[in-house]
Amino acid sequence: MLDAHVARFAYRRGEARLYDVTVSLDRGRTVLLGPNGAGKSTLLKALAGVVGFEGALAVDGNSVPTGRRRSAAFRRLVGWLPQDVAAFPGLSAREHVAYVGWLKGMPMSQAVPEARRALDTVGLGARAGDLASTLSGGQTRRLGIAGVLVHDPTYLLLDEPTAGLDPRERERLVGILRRIEEERAVLVSTHDTDALIEPDTGIHVLTGGITRFSGSYAAFVAGHPGAAPADRVRHAYAALVPEE
Repeated sequence: MLDAHVARFAYRRGEARLYDVTVSLDRGRTVLLGPNGAGKSTLLKALAGVVGFEGALAVDGNSVPTGRRRSAAFRRLVGWLPQDVAAFPGLSAREHVAYVGWLKGMPMSQAVPEARRALDTVGLGARAGDLASTLSGGQTRRLGIAGVLVHDPTYLLLDEPTAGLDPRERERLVGILRRIEEERAVLVSTHDTDALIEPDTGIHVLTGGITRFSGSYAAFVAGHPGAAPADRVRHAYAALVPEE
């Protein structure tokens, strides 16, 4: 289990972007909801070690430094997917994913076969030899997820992975998440409540860098009737985050 308490985070002595946020990740999916500017991307970066923060961080009860200089062992446990995924110029899909693995500290002799496995997992095995730059937008997003998976992390931090996808590609990506979260913890930020929130999903809501809700789907929708689960989620979210 990964446990984090972000007591405070600010960019260059500016106004705090995160304040008193606590997150616990175990096997399965947790969806991170919030409006633009809520701090979702910042929280994922803090957990991944892209930025440091004031607070506490632990994996399976063992304390981990909260600064950017985290151990190679910790970084192997975590896979982070930013919002914008770009293919490395001139590399095939397989070479792209293998290179990401190498950047994570894998020897190329291991990274290449693991890249093939990761591409198969996201449904891009048949495109492994194609230039990564020729993939469609949705395929490039899946390429990014393959890069996250190549070193077999325990904790996946995915920033808006369904944003801008057509319905078919979005459903394909959700199917991939269902498979990979069986043995991993996945924290995914999104505005896409319809596709990503299911009855066994954990939910964390941020507004203004502060936690407004953290708990189970059942607790989130309690008191919000609706025929369809998506309607109940929308009603519960609107109650916490009124439109401006």
